[in-house]
Amino acid sequence: MKTFNPVAPVKKAIPRIRHATVASMSKLSDKTLEKKDAAGSFLTDFADVILFIARVVKETFSRGFEFREFGRQCFQIGYKSLPLISVTGAIMGLVLTIQSRPALVNFGAVSMLPGMVSVSLIREMGPVITALICAGKIGSGMGAELGSMKVTEQIDAMEVSSTNPMRFLVVTRVLAATLMIPLLILYADTLGLLGSWAGANLKGDVSFTLFLSQAFSKLRFIDFLPAVIKSFFFGAVIGLVGCYKGYNAGRGTESVGIAANSAVVLASLLVLIVDMIAVQITDMLVL
Repeated sequence: MKTFNPVAPVKKAIPRIRHATVASMSKLSDKTLEKKDAAGSFLTDFADVILFIARVVKETFSRGFEFREFGRQCFQIGYKSLPLISVTGAIMGLVLTIQSRPALVNFGAVSMLPGMVSVSLIREMGPVITALICAGKIGSGMGAELGSMKVTEQIDAMEVSSTNPMRFLVVTRVLAATLMIPLLILYADTLGLLGSWAGANLKGDVSFTLFLSQAFSKLRFIDFLPAVIKSFFFGAVIGLVGCYKGYNAGRGTESVGIAANSAVVLASLLVLIVDMIAVQITDMLVL
């Protein structure tokens, strides 16, 4: 007659338990290493961005500024963007007026339409929407142009020929974007008011002088100043992101498209973040 040994099942289960424990610890170590690598990659990218910005600032105030290239970039960024910004600005004012007029009619406050449109355009809609359009056009253009130069080794050739590519390619584009995008925003605001006047005359009869008088009567200095200041930050962000993505593109031809696409996405996101910070600071200062 066989006797039951209570130790035997335990002995048989020990190898299975040991194997399961080793497997789970291996998976845990793999996940830990993946998270470590991801954290290390993020910190490395962040350090690269800081060093890139520091180098741009250093080269901006160094001797031998490329005024000719800076003027060419101002022409490319500013003048070549006028058709797109013109359509965008006019549509902003027209649509805002058409959408807002019925609600104001219900409250008998049609006379407040010019003031409402002017405050909305100048404080928020004009700068943000124009900056997003510029992020799509200018940011992607910078990323693709510098990315293609990186792929074809033109940047390496400039370094070999004793030409500073950071000063010639990056600094001029960043400063041109910082200067021209606020001017494009101001231009879009002006056309937005013209579009709003045209929208107000679709179902009414408002003279241009009366419309402008009512529009500017609701504006204060605190409405202009934050919009102007943050528009310079919008330009700097778009220029820095586009140049960084293009300047640090990979060697393959597909990296040009990746640089252009990532420049648009990141620049648009940073524009919204900068706008949120600017709104919070303005709100605190006003209160």
